[in-house]
Amino acid sequence: MQFSSSSVNRTPPTLATLVLLSGLSALSMNLYLPSLPFMATYFQTDYKVMQLSIALYLLVNAALQILIGPIADKAGRRPVLLWGLALFLLATLGCIYAPNIEIFLTFRMFQAVIVVGIVLSRAAVRDMFEQDQAASMLGYVTMGMAVVPMIGPAIGGLLEEAFGWKANFWLPFALAALTLLLAYRDFGETAAASGKTLMQQFREYPELLMSPRFWGYSLSSAFSSGAFFAYLGGAPFIGTEVFGMTAAEVGIYFGAPALGYFFGNFISGRYSVRFGVNRMVLWGCWLNAIGVALSASLFLADTGTALSFFGLMTFVGLGNGMSIPNATAGSLSVRPHLAATASGLSGAIMLGGGAALSALAGSLLTQETGAMPLLWLMLTTAVLAICAISVVIWRERQLGL
Repeated sequence: MQFSSSSVNRTPPTLATLVLLSGLSALSMNLYLPSLPFMATYFQTDYKVMQLSIALYLLVNAALQILIGPIADKAGRRPVLLWGLALFLLATLGCIYAPNIEIFLTFRMFQAVIVVGIVLSRAAVRDMFEQDQAASMLGYVTMGMAVVPMIGPAIGGLLEEAFGWKANFWLPFALAALTLLLAYRDFGETAAASGKTLMQQFREYPELLMSPRFWGYSLSSAFSSGAFFAYLGGAPFIGTEVFGMTAAEVGIYFGAPALGYFFGNFISGRYSVRFGVNRMVLWGCWLNAIGVALSASLFLADTGTALSFFGLMTFVGLGNGMSIPNATAGSLSVRPHLAATASGLSGAIMLGGGAALSALAGSLLTQETGAMPLLWLMLTTAVLAICAISVVIWRERQLGL
């Protein structure tokens, strides 16, 4: 099969294809999370080592985004996307048949190549629409994507109890194979190849890195999502070890932020054009911080429960659903001709920070500490997100933009 930019279809991808591509990326990250404690037993390792499968995945994910953007600006979106999906299939088989934790973690890092789905679906939207309309479309794309993390952990917990942890890797393998076929048929090229060498593409990074607006949008997105990534690293431990929940229960409760994320993305899709990206990001960052602050207040008052901990995470998801699509559209609009590069770089900043926060959250938690170290970490990142977007708004007012 030749994955050329001209094969099969020249028309832009449909919304359904973009949603599936983004959803598969999300599914590969969180489907297996309820299985982490049981996988630690299977591989005869400590939970903190098993939890590295999240942090290392996010770290490689971030590094790959730095490469994928310029490569896709040079070669086109379509061939990079199709090769990424094919490599993900091979990496997933490696995870399933890994004989020990070291080999599993190696192939788990290779699985991060699925990030092509997120990077290039975002870039394709920006190729087709202007800033505010792109924010609206990204809201709808990620609204559909939010369904996956909303139901993914619940499905993962049920699969774990019925078939064991490997079922949580067979499912994304099957879905990736179907997605590869769909993308081959439907994902037509959305941007002409730049004609520049790869090194010339990388030399254009300073054009983005020297833009205060790019950094403002990227950091607001990174810090806002940072609360969620910290949650990814710590919530399975909180559920199983602090509250004594089963894998299926953790899976059901774990999807609370995704429920909020779904509605946050709907709000982005509905109102971004009307209110503009800056106000949507600011409001989203505030909702994120309020949800974490309320949860922390309950635990400080010694009245926190599993229901309050997971339930108030819906505010984190709601805020992220409003802030991330709009901040992403803002960062991609700083230099429209570098849309894929900007998508990769902003995503790398977000996921690089997410990897660190996920690992830190896992290392801070014990049965004695309870949930508070995680909540303090989440609140800190939420406040920093408010500061980042506030600087963007202040600077634009100063410049009269």
